[in-house]
This record gives sequence, C-alpha cells and structure tokens, in this order.
Amino acid sequence: MTIERFPVEEGHIMLFARAIGDTNPVYSNPDCAAARELGGIIAPPTFVAGGSQFDDDVAVRPKIGQPWFGSGRTPSGFNREAAGLLHAEQHFEYHRPLLAGEVLTTVFREGERWEKTNRSGGTLKFEESVTEYRVKATNELVVTARMIKVMPPKKES
Repeated sequence: MTIERFPVEEGHIMLFARAIGDTNPVYSNPDCAAARELGGIIAPPTFVAGGSQFDDDVAVRPKIGQPWFGSGRTPSGFNREAAGLLHAEQHFEYHRPLLAGEVLTTVFREGERWEKTNRSGGTLKFEESVTEYRVKATNELVVTARMIKVMPPKKES
C-alpha cells in the first residue's frame, strides 16, 4: 500500500473512535486534559488502517463500475479467496501519538517470509508486509504497521 497523502482530520478521528465504540475524550475533545498534554486530539491505535481509502490501488476499496467482493451474502464478482491468501495478523507500533492535523505518507516494504508444516503435513507459507506511516512534511516515522498473510497448502484435485 502506497499513499502519497493521508490527512489525519479531527472529524475522521471522531467517527473512527465512535465506530469502534471508544468514547475516550482524547479522540474528540481538544480541551480534555489528556489531549492538551499530548498536543491535541490523537488518533485511536488502529486508525491508520483507514488510510487504505487514500490508496487508489487497494483491493478492499470499492471502485465504481468494477466488481468488488463486498460484504453481503453473495459477492459482486471479485473472488477474494482465489488468491489463496488469508490475513493472519496485524500489528501497529506507534512511535508517538498520531495528532489530528498531520498529513501522512507511507513507505511499503516486504518483510520476513517463512514456512511451517501444519498438522496434516501440508506447508503453510507466511509473508510479512511492513507499512511505515510518516509525517509528509518532515518524514518523521509515526507508525509502523505489520501485516502477516498466510497461504494455505494447495488442495490436491
């Protein structure tokens, strides 16, 4: 995922916090003691996952006129499982709080790769991808996100 410009806006932070059910005032009230101490409204821990909406090439973002796997009972044409990938883990490492008003950019890189044998003797392949979220104006690293994907063994036909 490569994002050239990901604005971190107060309204988006508030809506994200409400969507995950977190009523901590540090996500919506710049006058609360914690927000004043941190320098303003901050983003919740998984907020940067929403940055995918600023990447035109990300598969999970709906695109008008194109098939999308959707979330309903019947997908609209995109077969997500055909790729054979499963999202296994996600980790977020915050190097400091992410403040409303900042604009981020991302740097993507492949991480580690490894294999494990499962209980039935098949080989599971794991891949890590790393996305660094940086302040666009200063290149300061704010968040490191790591995603682990697993490719199950191919089924014999």
